[in-house]
Amino acid sequence: MPQHTPAPRLCRDCDGHASAMVTTGTRKSDGTRTLIRVDCPACQGTGHRTPTARLVRAGK
Repeated sequence: MPQHTPAPRLCRDCDGHASAMVTTGTRKSDGTRTLIRVDCPACQGTGHRTPTARLVRAGK
């Protein structure tokens, strides 16, 4: 019987593409562009979501 691999828990905000390189528009002295790495604020650059805590049902 085939074994099923569970689906990875990707971040819903970035779909697993957690980091991007953005140019600032300036150039260094050697002519290359200055880049900034920007991480997804939801997953802090990991690309995976953390399991949410289960809500506790309160009541009588």
